Amino acid sequence: MTSDLLAQLQGSLPERYQVSREVGRGGMATVFLARDTKHDRDVALKVLHPDLAATLGPERFLREIKVAARLNHPHIVPLHDSGQAGDLLYYVMPFVDGESLRAHMARAGSLPLDEAVEIARDVAAALDYAHRQQVVHRDIKPENVMMHEGEAMVTDFGIAKAVRAAGAENITQTGVAIGTPAYMSPEQASGEREPDGRSDIYSLGCMLYEMLTGQPPFTGPTAQAMITKRFLEPPPSARARRSEVPPDLDRALTQAMARQPDDRFETAALLAHALSGHTGKTPPETLPTTEAPASAGKSIAVLPFVNMSADPENEYFTDGIAEEIINALSKVQALRVASRTSSFAFKGKNEDISGIGRHLKVSTVLEGSVRKSGSMLRVTAQLVDVTNGFQLWSERFDRKLEDVFAIQDEIATSIVRALRVVLNEQEKKAIGKVATADVEAYDYYLRGRQFFHQFRRTGIQHARRMFERAIATDPKYVPAYAGAADCCSFLYMYWDASKANLEGADSYSQQALALDAGRAEAHASRGLALALRQNYEEAEREFATAIALNPNQFEAHYFFARCLFQQGKHERAVFHYLEAGRVRPEDYQTPYLVSSPLRRLGRAAEADAILRQAVKLAERHLELNPEDVRALYLGAAGLMEIGQRDKALDWVSRALALDPEDSGVLYNSACVYALGGRPDDAIRLLDKAIDNGFGHREWLENDTDLDSLRADPRFETLLKKL
Repeated sequence: MTSDLLAQLQGSLPERYQVSREVGRGGMATVFLARDTKHDRDVALKVLHPDLAATLGPERFLREIKVAARLNHPHIVPLHDSGQAGDLLYYVMPFVDGESLRAHMARAGSLPLDEAVEIARDVAAALDYAHRQQVVHRDIKPENVMMHEGEAMVTDFGIAKAVRAAGAENITQTGVAIGTPAYMSPEQASGEREPDGRSDIYSLGCMLYEMLTGQPPFTGPTAQAMITKRFLEPPPSARARRSEVPPDLDRALTQAMARQPDDRFETAALLAHALSGHTGKTPPETLPTTEAPASAGKSIAVLPFVNMSADPENEYFTDGIAEEIINALSKVQALRVASRTSSFAFKGKNEDISGIGRHLKVSTVLEGSVRKSGSMLRVTAQLVDVTNGFQLWSERFDRKLEDVFAIQDEIATSIVRALRVVLNEQEKKAIGKVATADVEAYDYYLRGRQFFHQFRRTGIQHARRMFERAIATDPKYVPAYAGAADCCSFLYMYWDASKANLEGADSYSQQALALDAGRAEAHASRGLALALRQNYEEAEREFATAIALNPNQFEAHYFFARCLFQQGKHERAVFHYLEAGRVRPEDYQTPYLVSSPLRRLGRAAEADAILRQAVKLAERHLELNPEDVRALYLGAAGLMEIGQRDKALDWVSRALALDPEDSGVLYNSACVYALGGRPDDAIRLLDKAIDNGFGHREWLENDTDLDSLRADPRFETLLKKL
């Protein structure tokens, strides 16, 4: 049969694919190794069983399978192609040089706790991404997970949906199960309702259970017997079969395999969060840390480039080049990139590369220099392995000034190649995308970014003027529109709650999207502008789109979390704060801010644990940035909440001394005094903050730091001023 099918393929497939041999067979398809002659690469060519193909017909199958082509994620095996060869239907995926999770489990039996949880988290990340694209897998099982270089990759997205949509029943006339009985959710097995993402969560729970115990949760002599058990019996305890499974991990499994979808985790991301750190060594009562793991994996810090120009004014230009490289690399999902704030803290400091690597918990560091002279530019860059100090890559570029965009692209591409990171097509386009070809507009934009990062009222105002000059020079410069929108939003939030700033944020963010709806930063800026207008439903859609386009964009998660908190959606706010912390683990803001929604949810112990972490991160940040007022006042609030009153009062005094008129400093210092039982000082500073431009009423109404003031009539008076 195999030889007949192989011969048929070789005779009817387009010349593009040269099929060599069968490498596997499943319930719906036979897998062949083939050569994609157009791109000179090996691929897995999967051919639907002929009887199934005849039942389905090509048009509906090929139409439905297109959904899989939209998915681009480091833990999803992408769909390259699909088509019809004679009476055969096929689809093409990369040939993953590894083994299936089924084969891995067959060799190892039950897996070590750490490994099983890590695989489940990889799969959960893939599912969360796919579900946000409105794609449900419907057949999560060990056979559909490939192990490649120690990481899990989910395959065959969209296939079960295609078969189902084309008219097959759950168990078709051809005998093919749409979903596998050992892992199928109750609602999928009954066919009473259309499965959603929670059905995949159930299947993942079953798969993790098997990884931990060596057998599926429900077994039986027939498929029907297995399915019947899940309707009649509660999910079995993994801990009962394997004693070292921690209680909290056992509870997470039970919730994932709950009979009713409403009783499971709402999203795969929440399941991944519940699994974080559950290895038997982590106390179950603490939240997963947002700090970087000790094992840095594929990670990098881009240091500010050294200005070698005769004019010290060119500092903004050299800093800007490094920041642009950071932004490009941050779009690569398989690479962890230290934030600009953390990397730039080492500017001008005589710290060795290995020390920087240890501090930022990265495996590589990029350093370089820029010499700008008239219309000529010299850029040098070297990528260093922090463990041994060896250069992984280095280059010198002597080009004209207008070639700066090509230089940045070449550096980012060379880093990806040196670190052996495989890019999907979306990432290739993203890191090579040039926002403007106008060097003058780019120069204004970089000047704006320099002032924007100061996070002071005057700095944000000047940044807005620079972005507006960039727009005037190049009216199609999307990042400049997004930057101008963010300036207006920040001014409205922290310093000047005027109608002009609100309208500026709205106008600039709309123009950014109109010019390029494919940029994550444009959607994030639009989401923030809409949230300030209290148009929360539309804001949520924009934030979700930004995250779908770039799951590693810190601002999208961070401001989405703030938007959700303002609405009282605390569970989701916690999730997106933690996602922001995942993207930027060295950031001190997210672990502090997440404590408020945690307290609203009655999870005080978790809030206290993560506050201690926030204080530690703020202290580490202040070692390198001693005059960062935001780190001082947020750290002071954290210190006050964990009982370090004297240190908290010292930090808040330092913040007020540095910027006594700034409304953001005044508001947050008031929070510290409210937490410390000094209501008169708190009310006084809140009143001054409002007089100086603070206008975020929703935040005042929801901020748990101010709970001690809510019964005070003076607090109600303050709210009426907004």
